[in-house]
Amino acid sequence: MKIGIGCDNLAIGLKNTVIEYLKEQKLVEVDVVDFGVNDPAPIHYPDIAEKVAVAVAKGECERGILICGTGIGMAIAANKMPGIRAAQVSDVYSAERSRKSNNAQIMTMGALVTGPALAKKLVEAWLVSDFAGGGSAPKVDKIMAIEERYRNGIQ
Repeated sequence: MKIGIGCDNLAIGLKNTVIEYLKEQKLVEVDVVDFGVNDPAPIHYPDIAEKVAVAVAKGECERGILICGTGIGMAIAANKMPGIRAAQVSDVYSAERSRKSNNAQIMTMGALVTGPALAKKLVEAWLVSDFAGGGSAPKVDKIMAIEERYRNGIQ
């Protein structure tokens, strides 16, 4: 599985921890693409969210992980990309459900609110979970239909 990962300057340490975890874990074979940043100079997180979301939307990466201060801004920015479902997660159950129920291709976390040990558990739960379909499939279809209806703006 090819995973794109990116962060803003607040989250470089946690991003590097997650990259190391992804390379070391034995649950799923992964290829990690680092979209930055690696420089502590301030950067606007939407720039990184866009890069990762484009890579996922184009199929260059199967999934993405984005990290900023809280994970909220990255989720909002990534969700602007057509076809993307990004979920901000802060607990293991939500990480799992973001995949199983919502088929989220991008997971976001906050470096200011998530420690390294929890981040690894969140990534693990998200990595091993797949979309379950079933009763969730029509809901995801409706989300995508809403996006399609307003793709050219609100009329």
